[in-house]
Amino acid sequence: MSTTRKSVAIVIAGSGGTGAITAGSTLLATAARDGHYGLMTKLSGAQVRGGEAAALIEIGPEPIEAQPDRFDALIALDWENIDRFAPEIPLDGDSLVFSDPKAGAVPPVIAATGARIVEMPFTALAHSVEGGRVNMVGFGVAATLAGLDDDAIEAAVRAQIGGKGEKAVAASLAAARVGEEALNALGLSFALPMGEKKTRWMCSGNDAVGLGALRGGIEFVAAYPITPATEITEWLAVEMQEHGGRVVLAEDEIAAINMCCGASFAGVPTMTITSGPGLALKVETLGLAVAAELPMVVVDVMRVGPSTGVPTKSDQGDLDIALRGTPGDAPRVVLAPMSIADCASTTEWAVNVAEALQTPVMLLSDQSIGQTQTIIDIPENRPAKLRRLTEPFAEGVDFRRYALTDSGVSPMPAPGRPGTQWVADGLSHKESGHPSNAAVDHVAQLNKRLRKLELFDWGDGWAETFGPADATTALVAFGSTVGPAKEAARRLTAAGQPTKVVALRLISPLRKGPFAAALAGARRVVVVEQNASGQLYRHLLGEKALPTFAESFARPGPAPFRPAEIVAQLETALAEAAE
Repeated sequence: MSTTRKSVAIVIAGSGGTGAITAGSTLLATAARDGHYGLMTKLSGAQVRGGEAAALIEIGPEPIEAQPDRFDALIALDWENIDRFAPEIPLDGDSLVFSDPKAGAVPPVIAATGARIVEMPFTALAHSVEGGRVNMVGFGVAATLAGLDDDAIEAAVRAQIGGKGEKAVAASLAAARVGEEALNALGLSFALPMGEKKTRWMCSGNDAVGLGALRGGIEFVAAYPITPATEITEWLAVEMQEHGGRVVLAEDEIAAINMCCGASFAGVPTMTITSGPGLALKVETLGLAVAAELPMVVVDVMRVGPSTGVPTKSDQGDLDIALRGTPGDAPRVVLAPMSIADCASTTEWAVNVAEALQTPVMLLSDQSIGQTQTIIDIPENRPAKLRRLTEPFAEGVDFRRYALTDSGVSPMPAPGRPGTQWVADGLSHKESGHPSNAAVDHVAQLNKRLRKLELFDWGDGWAETFGPADATTALVAFGSTVGPAKEAARRLTAAGQPTKVVALRLISPLRKGPFAAALAGARRVVVVEQNASGQLYRHLLGEKALPTFAESFARPGPAPFRPAEIVAQLETALAEAAE
């Protein structure tokens, strides 16, 4: 069987420790060297060791931004714990399932899909090679199934495994070859069209956030380890040794953000990194940073909650706490990258905005963006550089750190400058910074902090619109829901239902005028988000930014949105409305 496809979607799965993720990463790297784009999602349990593991890969000659509706092949290195993630691997009667007879019978949950079962003796094939491993046999099967070039295979293996020595590389290449030969003997392949071989990036969203932080000028990072955000800290810990700056592993989440307050006060661009449970612990200090006007970037890689929830799965349920999670009125900026490729520029923008407005900026990523690897074209657009206002209007007794300026931004000189001493305090204060319980001072400073967000020139980066400008249906999305929403819109438009996507990068403060213009002409507006309560929908309603007929399509994780699900939701609702 040999067919030519627009893309090929393959799963390599096994129990923890079989190397399924390594095989998937090597397959993605091979695709990149063969001129293709790709996307790889990792499935794993919350266990420190063992448990289930799977690499979900789609590759093709065009950019890929969402998981496929179904997979062409499942390469099962073993069947241990398959029940835990089988629902996240949609198969059908046209799918192939490669199963090692030595691993036992195909589980009912897989057999029920109707997929074609193909026996592949991974264990025996691996044992036929000195030092061979079953995951590299599986990799060879997958690479051959996709029709990837032998030179690209060798280059990728050397790049991924070369650090273990030439003996390990030789064993891996030999194992991949026996997998290739076994598949060729069966006459099975999905031939991809030729890709354009050019330099591209292979990275995760967490990697790209780290790059954006460096580009933005972050010099100090304090964080506490937490899944799925820790890779950002690890990436920066290495890169900052070369490019300058410091990464500190704090004793807890509260200490991390408190350290950032100190670094920011000292004049250093700073960032802390966390996920939902950690963000909850940072809330009190976040309020202090708002009141004291201390710039910092707070990265939240969202995961399934509440509490510790499902650490390794994605959700968008932290929006409410990002928008309003402090006592009192504490307006802040909330940004969300809309793809892995967008993480670098949006993070860089977050640093610029925090410094220019002297305020905390929340950067909402999520597990689907953060830990997914992709092949992308090298991003060319970068935001304009913005800096902190440090020059005072006056010195000595006339210096006012919190002067009531028209823009809301007042000078923030570094500590130690003569004549510009000031206090960073969470108490309500005067323009000088000295504490005050007078209503006039409290309200004036509150309005100052709000004014600088409202009057800032946000430019065109607040959102992006995809699809026909005059489309009668509009999908509103943020974060990892943008990719599947875009693919759903393309399918609906091709089927005669013109649909566009308004993808929000700036969630707060909301740009009401431009947002209304982006929705203009739509007779149907649907807010798509991955949380149970429709947090973005409720936020937009509260801002009176949605038409009265707007709909909410919200559901929680951990299962990702797929384009077909969004299409089906719109078509079902349309049919129900017509009845």
